[in-house]
Amino acid sequence: MADRRRAVSKGHSPPPVDDGGLKGAGKGKRVMGGKPQQGDVQMADAGQQQAALPPNAAPSGRIPIPRSQVRLPLEVATHLECRWRDDKYYPARIIERRKADEGGPDAYEYYVHYRKCEWVVLGSRRYFNRRMDEWVELSNFNLDTVCPPEPPEPGEGGGGGRTRNQRRKVDDDHSEEEGEGHEDFDPQQLREHEEFTKVKNIERIELGRFEMETWYYSPFPPEYRECKKLYFCEYDLHFFKQRHQMLRHLRKVKLLHPPGTEIYRNGNISMFEVDGRKGKSFCQNLCYLAKLFLDHKTLYYDVDLFLFYVMCECDERGAHVVGYFSKEKASEEGFNLACILTLPAYQRRGYGKFLISFSYELSKIEGKVGTPERPLSDLGLVSYRSHWTRVLLNILKASEGSISIKDLSDMTMFKTDDIISTLQHLNMIQYCKGQHVICAAPHVIEDHLRKCGSVGLEVDPTKIVWCPFDARADYQIVRG
Repeated sequence: MADRRRAVSKGHSPPPVDDGGLKGAGKGKRVMGGKPQQGDVQMADAGQQQAALPPNAAPSGRIPIPRSQVRLPLEVATHLECRWRDDKYYPARIIERRKADEGGPDAYEYYVHYRKCEWVVLGSRRYFNRRMDEWVELSNFNLDTVCPPEPPEPGEGGGGGRTRNQRRKVDDDHSEEEGEGHEDFDPQQLREHEEFTKVKNIERIELGRFEMETWYYSPFPPEYRECKKLYFCEYDLHFFKQRHQMLRHLRKVKLLHPPGTEIYRNGNISMFEVDGRKGKSFCQNLCYLAKLFLDHKTLYYDVDLFLFYVMCECDERGAHVVGYFSKEKASEEGFNLACILTLPAYQRRGYGKFLISFSYELSKIEGKVGTPERPLSDLGLVSYRSHWTRVLLNILKASEGSISIKDLSDMTMFKTDDIISTLQHLNMIQYCKGQHVICAAPHVIEDHLRKCGSVGLEVDPTKIVWCPFDARADYQIVRG
């Protein structure tokens, strides 16, 4: 394929989010697994950990062992410093290990999770999270900082005389981060989810002209889970182990766009509505692809009850998928969006803002107030808050006289809770005498509008050709 480019997904990290309580929009099955492994490397003396920590203590509170006591291969759950892509060392934990393809029988590769520390990129602060987890070689480690895993505590899940808070202090940030966005999981389900999804099963994908590094685990069929790289057909999203297999399939493809109805076109941007029941194969493949970049439960097989709105860039070769959002055909909670994703190769172009705006334009046509399904992903939260802020403040800026929360909801189709939470985040609303009062000074509005960024790619409502989904008619068709 000509004009090949490379999109490194890990470079598209979001700005710090102050609302860690929301993460991952989705619907579907929960991924379960087994019990975590325990290492058997010799530990530093336990009495040292209760004393004052020396200068060489790791951020987790563990004390490194002498270099002469380090045994190879390193065990799972070992804490140490690992060199990242900027050639600097950061605290990390070994999540898994495997035999290396080269280097002899004693050579191993290690899957590491970097602790939630910050680093600076082009003058802005960023934070490590699970999408930065990666396989590294032994040469990437600083073996002078090795803190072996703790020995098993006596008793099943016992505390070894330590309190719950003391045990939590010693644990790595990985489990804490896993809990963000999975508030509907009980502790056992969260542990099983973390164990089963802790390692990315697919490291890279090729989609059209782009090669992208993946971020998270995706439950592909067993025969694909050991592949380091998958090749996707850019039209029907079928995936293959080998590139020549994908190219052979590509020569047989006749439909050069998603298998649905085109409901919007403006320039080279199109939106297609795909019924999960009618385009089941495409939608399932889309969900497999999306899960590689979304760290939450999402659709795998139960796509029949959802509509998928697929955004494409169109050229003489066809329509190329750049992102999508899904929504339930009949949501009792009034959700107008379930999952949303812009592929990493197409991020930073305003497409995420476009998809959010498009979902509300459909809500306006339906005449229904809408809200995204919770919890939101970190990227989704940033995008939604920016969208809500921009739309609401532009209305307040142009408004003369008083305006109520209900008026704002009627004009935007935003849920009143979203309006109130956004204005509270901006410190522009107060609760007085049993009602909310908006306090919006002109200079404050201008300041917040500057901070929320550009509008991105705008939706032209006049270009939408769409009718709301008729759930009753669809039900009659299914029943025959």
